[in-house]
Amino acid sequence: MLNKWNVTLFPGMRKAKAWDKGAMRKMLLDQPIIQRAGRLFAVNKWTGLLLAMSFLLGRATILDELAPFAVAFFAVIRFMRRDIAWFAGAAMVGGALLTPPGAHLHAIEIAVELLIFALLQKGLESFERADLSYAPIMVFTSTFFVGMFGAVIGPSLTWYTLAMTVMDALLSFVLTLVFIQAVPVFTYRKKHYQLRGEEILCLVILLASVMTGTVGWEIQGLSAEHVLSRYLILLFALAGGAPLGASVGVITGLILSLADTSALYQMSLLAFSGMLAGMLREGRKWAVGFGMLLGSSILSIYIAGPADVMSSTWESCVAVLFFLLTPKKTVQVIAKYVPGTQEHAKTQHEYAKRVRDITAGRVAQFSQVFKQLARSFGQVSSTGEIAKRSEEIDHFMNAVTQGACATCFRKNTCWEGRFYQTYKLMTEMMTAIEEKPDITPDELPARWLKMCAKTDQVLDIMKHEYDLYQHDLHWKRQIYDSRQLVAEQLSGVSQVMEDLAREIQREGQAMYKQEEQIREALEKMGLSIHSIDIVSLDHGNVEIEIVHAYTRGFDECRKIIAPLLSDILGEHIAVMNEIHHGGREGLATVTFGSAKAFEITTGVAGTAKGGDMLSGDSFSAKELGNGTFAVAISDGMGNGERARLESSTALNILEQLLQSGMEETLAIKSVNSILMLRSPDEVYATVDMALIDQYTARTTFMKIGSSPSFIKRGSEVIPVTASNLPIGIIQDIEVDLVSVQLYPGDTLIMMTDGIYDAPGPAVNKELWIKRLIQEIQAEDPQEIADCLLESVIRYQKNVIHDDMTVVVANIDHMQPEWATLHIPGISRLERPRTVS
Repeated sequence: MLNKWNVTLFPGMRKAKAWDKGAMRKMLLDQPIIQRAGRLFAVNKWTGLLLAMSFLLGRATILDELAPFAVAFFAVIRFMRRDIAWFAGAAMVGGALLTPPGAHLHAIEIAVELLIFALLQKGLESFERADLSYAPIMVFTSTFFVGMFGAVIGPSLTWYTLAMTVMDALLSFVLTLVFIQAVPVFTYRKKHYQLRGEEILCLVILLASVMTGTVGWEIQGLSAEHVLSRYLILLFALAGGAPLGASVGVITGLILSLADTSALYQMSLLAFSGMLAGMLREGRKWAVGFGMLLGSSILSIYIAGPADVMSSTWESCVAVLFFLLTPKKTVQVIAKYVPGTQEHAKTQHEYAKRVRDITAGRVAQFSQVFKQLARSFGQVSSTGEIAKRSEEIDHFMNAVTQGACATCFRKNTCWEGRFYQTYKLMTEMMTAIEEKPDITPDELPARWLKMCAKTDQVLDIMKHEYDLYQHDLHWKRQIYDSRQLVAEQLSGVSQVMEDLAREIQREGQAMYKQEEQIREALEKMGLSIHSIDIVSLDHGNVEIEIVHAYTRGFDECRKIIAPLLSDILGEHIAVMNEIHHGGREGLATVTFGSAKAFEITTGVAGTAKGGDMLSGDSFSAKELGNGTFAVAISDGMGNGERARLESSTALNILEQLLQSGMEETLAIKSVNSILMLRSPDEVYATVDMALIDQYTARTTFMKIGSSPSFIKRGSEVIPVTASNLPIGIIQDIEVDLVSVQLYPGDTLIMMTDGIYDAPGPAVNKELWIKRLIQEIQAEDPQEIADCLLESVIRYQKNVIHDDMTVVVANIDHMQPEWATLHIPGISRLERPRTVS
């Protein structure tokens, strides 16, 4: 009979010729059942722990008659780790069999509950309703009906029995909700290293419930559940401090006291011990262990008898010994899940850094794609010529031959006997038409009339073909310009994305040391700091976000924090943004950044041609970001609404491209292409823009067909010129950038040609403008602009011949609102290296 079963279960035995150990082992490993079991326990390292927990939860009871833990845990395992669900169920039944007295009845009850739950789940799966959210209802149903069946067939049916049945079902329902939050920690379904407060409590309840299964186990008079509970409290006290240690103590003590009513004092003992151990967590393991010993000993003296005091002390000593032998990595793993710990903050920073690195890599890849596309369009644009002279000549010759010469009686004489003379004649006629498209037969040379019998017809055909050629040439130019614009735009986008990738990588640098140094300095001043997040410490581009407790009216961020940051960073720091989260007293999120070294004040004055309301000039004065201030002026072609539209469009597009991070030359070329493509008419606009660095006062002038600008420095007036064509005229525009260093007290004056050309051609315009500027005694930019415009209008005897606009910008030192604040003992902050 045994051989029959062996052959049935293991067919490989029929072929086995030798019953040696090696062959037997290989044969067993080849069986599907053995392979599946091996894969089951090798896939997840938590499998053994989950089965051990199942065994202990099968033994766990409340008040020696309620067992709500097993079916609740089985339900969650059934949904989250279905591959080990029946193994877990078997472990629960095995644990219940080892729970005297009445172990077999307890085991049968658990087995029936598990079976009913599995049947309910199968039924819901057939209707596609088997979802984890239905698990608590299914657990309640299976537990309630099994309990009611046991009460009905029992010796007596009383109200107490019914009440306990309902209580058992309700506890199973609640524990299922608890285990749904806690079990994912052991199944790796939690993808993030952060647990909410309720999730931590659910995890502690699960672990305390598992310890309930050890009630009654003793080794040398020491209770296993007491040792394990104190060991658990030590781990959480070291990881999360006094609040978490006390919370774990309360929950663990409460659940253990429900399992063993004679140990009700354990709740207060464990809570006090957990709090005391957590308060000493800064002293690391030895201090935490001493806190547990001290707390448990003190309360044991007051609560328990002399014998219990010694046993409690020894139990604490064993727990502390296990705690000291626990690897440091175990505590770090627990701390990763607890918000507020250094390990959790470090994990969050590492996760954010990984996300930043991945994002930066993707952005860099896209940048390379756009760069390659720009290169491809550029190659097409450079290699594809608009028209080739030889092809034009061949096309003209074929058209004339087919249209006029094909029916001419002198065809053979002209194209065979005198081919070169005829070809030269046709070429000269083509050149004449290009030079004068409306040429008439009377204007042709006499020798042409002698050589060709159909001169008029040839001329008409050539004029027609030339018109078609011009039309075709126009569209080829449009296509060429469009390709060039696309290539430039793709190149600009590639550059912006490349800069963005570098910015993301720069922000991904972890700066724990600098954050702690800032926190220490601020707390020395008596400020309550909740969090510090350093985004950037680059010189001139500092960005720090601080959440602190504030009192309305005290303005701590500007009077204390900003001056202190200015001292330890070595540059002026100012408040960039401030958000209050409470009323008179609460939390405020304040963003601090580098204060600009220079401030720019501007003034503008202008008038339209003939005193009209609408001028064709446009101007702008605004910050572009990253400490760059732009002062710009544009003069559209002509006057009125159309000129105003062209000039404002040029300025707006240029500013937006520069704000996005595009390089200056490329931005100008892009605007030039846009103006050329947006209208078939010849329209253009001049652009005069000064980009002033508010940290260094270094200024870049982009002068595109504009009048000279002037810098007034004391009594000296310095002109700034560049020879560039206006944008919108030709495709391949040359951009000449002029870089000038400005100084505090300098006044920058920019104007359109309506002012610069006012004196007429007979006067040296540059010297005339210089004299007008030197004569102005005002220092306010608006007064200077008004005086200069008024002087020009008076010079022209109150007749305005063209649109006039003048923009004046004054550069001066930025004066910080509060002086720096130095604290002895606080050194300068070490800045990290910039990512290149």
